[in-house]
Amino acid sequence: MKKEQRQAKIEQIITQNEIATQDELMKALSNVGIKATQATISRDIREMRIIKEQDANGQVHYVIFKGNRQSEEEKLFENIHEMVTDITQVEFINIIHTLPRNANVLTAIIDDLNLKEVVGTMAGYDTILIISKSREDARTVSDLFKKYIDENNVAD
Repeated sequence: MKKEQRQAKIEQIITQNEIATQDELMKALSNVGIKATQATISRDIREMRIIKEQDANGQVHYVIFKGNRQSEEEKLFENIHEMVTDITQVEFINIIHTLPRNANVLTAIIDDLNLKEVVGTMAGYDTILIISKSREDARTVSDLFKKYIDENNVAD
């Protein structure tokens, strides 16, 4: 598994669960089919600027330090620009084509944003399906992607 994919999954895991130790993170990764050594996890934690934070109940868990980091929306826009090669809307579904091996990373970012126009996503090797409640919501998603697609990535 590529580092970017593993780190996207780590980010998803620690934002959706209260993970307090590297062992818990390794087990959570293992539960989703990702094998990583303790050294790899330590390196990822350092690179991703993951820190421990105490919640209101006094429990300590990992969070991503957001200081001077681009917002999740900026991250989405940058990744659309760098990865997306095409988008097609079919009724209430958008089919997004990415550069090879990038669909999972981009889908994790989309999922983390919890966009109101997105009901669900599905990722493959280089294709993402984004399901919306209506054509109008799908059009909003399509327009957003088209705004940031790099025309140099689009196949002729």
